[in-house]
Amino acid sequence: HLTAVTLYGVFTNHYSVNGPSRCLLLELLDISVSELLLHSSNQGCSMWMIQHCARDVLEALAFLHHKGYVHADLKPRNILWSAEEECFKLIDFGLSFREGNQDVKYIQTDGYRAPEAELQNCLAQAGLQSETECTSAVDLWSLGIVLLEMFSGMKLKHTVQSQEWKTNSSAIIDRIFASEGVVNSAIPAYHLRDLIKSMLHCDQGKRASAEKALCSPFFSIPFAPHIEDLVMLPTPVLRLLNVLSDASLQCEEEYEDILEDIREECQKYGPVVSLLIPKENPGKGQVFVEYANAGDSKAAQKMLTGKIFDGKFVVATFYPLSAYKRGYLYQNLL
Repeated sequence: HLTAVTLYGVFTNHYSVNGPSRCLLLELLDISVSELLLHSSNQGCSMWMIQHCARDVLEALAFLHHKGYVHADLKPRNILWSAEEECFKLIDFGLSFREGNQDVKYIQTDGYRAPEAELQNCLAQAGLQSETECTSAVDLWSLGIVLLEMFSGMKLKHTVQSQEWKTNSSAIIDRIFASEGVVNSAIPAYHLRDLIKSMLHCDQGKRASAEKALCSPFFSIPFAPHIEDLVMLPTPVLRLLNVLSDASLQCEEEYEDILEDIREECQKYGPVVSLLIPKENPGKGQVFVEYANAGDSKAAQKMLTGKIFDGKFVVATFYPLSAYKRGYLYQNLL
């Protein structure tokens, strides 16, 4: 499935210290949500990134849950960006189980553990059996915490373990969304707040399913990415800023020469599929370079950032391939 990590094959390593061991060959993915949170410097992620992550993970969960499986270890470190497919993907199915057939009693990670899993863990430590079975609802709880962390820019482990959270988590969520310190609070984020609350009901029976959560009005709001998002999330398309002046755009001969120079420079890092320099807004004077794959685009971004072109320092970011293919150029990026 598109938003779950792809398994390419299985092989046996006969040379491991503890004897032969089975190994999984998985696709190579990029930055994790955990790293994105570190880079957000307690400011929180952009609404575009939160929406993108929420939708991708919910689609993965809807697929898993429909097949009867529970991920059981959803956390920022287990959500990774795929540069080639331009989406967030779920990894690490080591604690996954088929619903109604749970063989591992200790599931989920501290800070992202649903109340029913917490109770089950405590009882298991005491050698007792829990009357409540863990269901796919535990995944929605974990995702709710992840999205709240992405919005606030804060790790919430101690918050969700506090007595106040157990007494009135809804009030704490309201407080986070009303906080002056949260940059996103200026954006009408009521739909996101309500979506997160629907995932964080203590009663698992009242928690929204992944399928129902995907119907939230939050997903109908058209957000634009921030420039930081386009630097952090690689795609096969590179966008170069601070390269062309208005004068070069108006002189056809100069424009063609610059276009050729840029193509020649960019082809050093891999085959260029297409190159676009809009002469009008939106995107006026920006250079869009589409590579055959994200690996080439990442190499180009690394080498071209800070390079001097026509006396100016080049700024290189990535750009969503899907938007580029549609000819959609975001106007508000900063």
